[in-house]
Amino acid sequence: MITEPAPDTTSSAGTGDHPATDRCPATTVSPIGRSGRRARQFVLRTPGGALSLRVRARALLVGTALLLAAAAIAVVNLSSGDFPIPVGDVLRSLIGQGDPGTDFIVHELRLPRALVALLVGAALGASGAVFQGLTRNPLGSPDFVGMTVGAATGALVVILLLDGSGLQVAVGAIVGCVLTSIAIYLLAFQRGTQAFRLILMGVGVSALLEALNSYLIVKGRLDEALAAQVWLIGSLGGRGWTEVTIVAITLAALLPAVVHYGRHLNMLALGDDTATLHGVRVERSRAVLALASVGLAAGATAAAGPIAFVALAAPQLAARLTRSPGPGILPAAAMGAALLAGSDWAAQRVLPDNDIPVGVVTAAIGGLYLTWLLAREWRRGR
Repeated sequence: MITEPAPDTTSSAGTGDHPATDRCPATTVSPIGRSGRRARQFVLRTPGGALSLRVRARALLVGTALLLAAAAIAVVNLSSGDFPIPVGDVLRSLIGQGDPGTDFIVHELRLPRALVALLVGAALGASGAVFQGLTRNPLGSPDFVGMTVGAATGALVVILLLDGSGLQVAVGAIVGCVLTSIAIYLLAFQRGTQAFRLILMGVGVSALLEALNSYLIVKGRLDEALAAQVWLIGSLGGRGWTEVTIVAITLAALLPAVVHYGRHLNMLALGDDTATLHGVRVERSRAVLALASVGLAAGATAAAGPIAFVALAAPQLAARLTRSPGPGILPAAAMGAALLAGSDWAAQRVLPDNDIPVGVVTAAIGGLYLTWLLAREWRRGR
């Protein structure tokens, strides 16, 4: 990759994320941050110039720091447990130089859980960033729009009615999430879709599905109902390489499309006419982003259950750190990975001799964050 400084120009529209067009391929927009200084940007190009990506220096530094923090937390999770292992031995095991006992504990017992935490957190963070960008609402996440509740309904049908296996439960969650997304879109569609109508319809559908989920649990056998309730909370316990594969394939297939079309989110926020004038194919961009973000949420929920608030909080925390006006999809993904890895550490260590579901920790953290967010918006008169 070749790195070159991006021109530091400003746009009359006041945004910094419109895609380069054929008429001005080298032109970028440098937004003014909260400090009043223009953000330093770079353009990364392949040697042939076929692909290019504009990167803000602060966003790159913050994203890198978050990835390193997530990796460090994952290593700590791999080293601690009923059989503590020194960090050095963990690292040697990861590169294939550990002894057989350490390799078994690290690779078979702990590594799948650590990887699921990182990958699910990244998928939820990226999905939340896209949802909030499309709806232009800080509450526009898969949790509030009803996607994860629909995934839970699909999983419960497989668990309680079909007595399915782990892989079948994951497939049921994905199908439930996709069908719920389609239903919400069709119900909210009225000569187009408005952000507030989509969110309100999602809240309503979510409430109905919550009632259905409770009914299914009440009617199930005791052992099945307990297993279903743990799944509904969101847990990383007992996750294996099947779950790692599910969420890894989901990220590999959908994250590149989300990053590519995510450049258009700021232009879409200015209206369809303005976006079209800047060369954005509005309907295609909106459809690809919506479908890809639903797929990311579905894959994450299939692997770990409906883990709450990561998709809500990660994009906003990442935006505060990067001081970027854009959605910051990659920093949000890195923040999501760090948040879920840290929450998993807390879930295993907060209560002695008690590994609680990670969804309990994320719900507690997310509840505090949501309370602060709503109080802040109320003070602003919104």
